[in-house]
Amino acid sequence: MTIEYLKRGKAADARAEDDANTRAIVESTLKDIEERGDAAVRELSEKFDKYSPPAFRLSEDEIEALMAKVSDQEMTDIKFAQEQVRNFAQAQRDSMLDIEVETLPGVILGHKNIPVQSVGCYVPGGKFPMVASAHMSVATASVAGVPRIIACTPPFNGEPNPAVIAAMHLGGAHEIYVLGGIQAIGAMAIGTETIDPVHLLVGPGNAFVAEAKRQLFGRVGIDLFAGPTETMVIADETAADAELCATDLLGQAEHGYNSPCVLLTNSRKLAEETLSEIDRILKILPTANTAKVSWEDYGEVIVCDTYDEMLEVADDIASEHVQVMTDRDDWFLENMTCYGALFLGPRTNVANGDKVIGTNHTLPTKKAGRYTGGLWVGKYLKTHSYQKIMTDEAATMIGEYGSRLCMLEGFVGHAEQCNIRVRRYGGVNVPYGEGAPVREAAE
Repeated sequence: MTIEYLKRGKAADARAEDDANTRAIVESTLKDIEERGDAAVRELSEKFDKYSPPAFRLSEDEIEALMAKVSDQEMTDIKFAQEQVRNFAQAQRDSMLDIEVETLPGVILGHKNIPVQSVGCYVPGGKFPMVASAHMSVATASVAGVPRIIACTPPFNGEPNPAVIAAMHLGGAHEIYVLGGIQAIGAMAIGTETIDPVHLLVGPGNAFVAEAKRQLFGRVGIDLFAGPTETMVIADETAADAELCATDLLGQAEHGYNSPCVLLTNSRKLAEETLSEIDRILKILPTANTAKVSWEDYGEVIVCDTYDEMLEVADDIASEHVQVMTDRDDWFLENMTCYGALFLGPRTNVANGDKVIGTNHTLPTKKAGRYTGGLWVGKYLKTHSYQKIMTDEAATMIGEYGSRLCMLEGFVGHAEQCNIRVRRYGGVNVPYGEGAPVREAAE
């Protein structure tokens, strides 16, 4: 096997040190929010966002005034994007069926899909107003039928961003707060004097937001580990050129200063040309100050000999976004197992998924694609099972098996739950503290 790195990003120990610093800051900040509530939240907002309004929750009048600032074309575009997200989320919801089956005569088992009762949707917006994130979290929660949807977003240039607020409102948010960062995540999960806590947190964010969600998991549910964006381009010379590869890499690198972006190819020529093209684009890209840092610190170029090697490396990295431009895109679709979302062929791109096409852009990062997919309508639903026994015969038969299996494990009290049914519904005399006898019919 030959796997060559033409460019590497930050060393693993340096990334680990960054993560440790983030963990410590988040832990102390969440503790402060728990102890001092609204006062801590306000101080954090003043410190990081220079924002301290009379109330962080927007009133209906404030929402309407902000929405009035959104142009007709912008509103049309927002509504179009939300329609695509809602349509796909509804199709996903329709695939999740409640079931009820009779597994044995008189034994009924089933499950129901029940929405979580409250959700906090975080919509990033400090560096860029992430209008699309409102569609992904708020509108999808609305399709799932969540009865209380909170949305939080930081101020943009010192005030609420009208387009983000419009998207939250149109998406179905019941409460909208202009709060960002750890203070938003902590307030929604822990609760304060003015914000009731939620049952589930969803939405992407920077490293501090992602770490806050991780530390709060258990106290509340979270959708997934969705930290700084990651992108991988898998390309060969048959379907892609250096301009396409470089554009797709830098298009995600501009998210922040720590956004990993990886080119994986079996063509050294394409790899070297892409490196040159990235240098060219960074000289003209308006967001180069951000994208260049991500590329220098977290960019990688990996050259493999074979497609099988490319597949192995891709699954090991488990990138959030994977853009595939090869002569065998469907082969990667069939065989890849660890990623956030796939973007197949040169005609599509990650920005489609981020903004408009309808799939959800809140996706797993930091290798979480090994054990979870992205945010979808099912994340807002809890699948709860139930059981019914409809006949005396079924109660007796299941009770006899249950009694003996409980005694096998030494659970006498459990066995008695079964035995009392055997006595009442089957007329079988089971001595207290013993397993049910084996009847001929049960052998």
